[in-house]
Amino acid sequence: MAEAKTKPTKVSAESFLNTIDDEQARKDSFTLIKLMEKITGEPPVMWGPAIIGFGKYHYKYASGHEGDICLTGFSPRKGKLSLYTMAAFEGRNDLLTRLGKHKGGKGCLYIKKLDDVDMAVLETLIIKSIEFLNKKIADYKVSEK
Repeated sequence: MAEAKTKPTKVSAESFLNTIDDEQARKDSFTLIKLMEKITGEPPVMWGPAIIGFGKYHYKYASGHEGDICLTGFSPRKGKLSLYTMAAFEGRNDLLTRLGKHKGGKGCLYIKKLDDVDMAVLETLIIKSIEFLNKKIADYKVSEK
């Protein structure tokens, strides 16, 4: 099986963000770091060349593919922030309707700038997503025994 490309690196999140030319994206990224650090109690870790992640969990698909990935995180992409915090928890759609201007994708939330969204709703989305994943992890560990 191929080795995962998205894994923790030794690069600091701050040094990565300081290479971003877009001032708004850089400012929003530092705000997201503070928010995600507060929520997770974990420091930012670079996962691959462009994802800033917090915490870690092990996943295993029915196909047998498994690996580790950050519990939550984001990446400042060209023209948008990609947030990796879209677990399918109950009440997610209600929160998304209250969030503000955003787009959703498979496992991602896309925001142009943080001024476009309600930060309290974003915080709740991240918290609920992490709670969902933590329960899923706990259920997986119990079912393995």
